[in-house]
Order: sequence, then structure tokens, then C-alpha cells
Amino acid sequence: MNRYKKRMILGPGAVSLAALMVACGTGRADSGAVTVQQPPPQPVTGVDWRVDGLTVGGTTRHAPAAARLRIDANGKAAGNLGCNQFSARVTVHGDHLTFGDLRTTRMACAPDRMDFERALARALTTGTLVAKADHAKLTLTDGDGDRIHLSRNASE
Repeated sequence: MNRYKKRMILGPGAVSLAALMVACGTGRADSGAVTVQQPPPQPVTGVDWRVDGLTVGGTTRHAPAAARLRIDANGKAAGNLGCNQFSARVTVHGDHLTFGDLRTTRMACAPDRMDFERALARALTTGTLVAKADHAKLTLTDGDGDRIHLSRNASE
């Protein structure tokens, strides 16, 4: 009689243990780590960007207030280099951008604006640029490490 009682006492415990083993043995392990959802990447196209500055050879120059850039999803870029308006074809592959030849107006401005304009035009067209968007900022970096610093236009 004692033997039977022991089986009855162990019986429900064994069933509970078997159920627990099945529940835990599903192949899913919870490491306790918390997954942080990353915000979706900021779009580069379809945004009116203000050019804030240009870093070439480790030296950063502030952009004239007129400097702007917009890249449309259809591969067209347009804006202002600091004095003159420009347009160009641009190829966008993920975070890589390659600008074609710039077509510009030919106005003359103060020498410092013209110097910035030439440097920006050269930075846009020297090869493939890598885009890194962070919140309302965008950085375009060329193969030499030179960077174009942009921010979302405040009117958006």
C-alpha cells in the first residue's frame, strides 16, 4: 500500500516535469537580452538638404547660406553650390551616390563664395559618395575621407 501511494505522489510531479520539459525544449532560448528596435533609415532622396559645411583635408569650411541640395528618387539632383544653381544626374545605390557632371549657372559672387562653390562641386563629382543619415543630418563622404555636411531644411 505504501508503494502505491508513493507512485501516486510522484505521478503528478512527473507529469508536471514532463510538461515543463516539453515547454522549455521548443528550441527557443531566451537569453534575457532586450532587442532594441532601430529607427528606419533616414531617406536621402526627396529631402531638401541645406549644405552646412565641407571638410576637405581635415579643414572644415562653413557653407554660404544659399547652398542647398535635393536628390529626387528619379535620379535628378539640383540645388545651389553657394552662388550658382546646379543640376545633375545622380545614381543612388543604397547609401552610395554617384553624381554625373554638374550643369550650373554662371553668376559671379564674392571670392570666398566662389572658392566654396568650386570645392563643393569637386567634392560632389570626384567619385562615389557614401551617405550617412542621422536624425536631421546627412554626411556624404568620398573615398579620401572628405565630407559634405548637410541638414534638413528647417522649412520641412
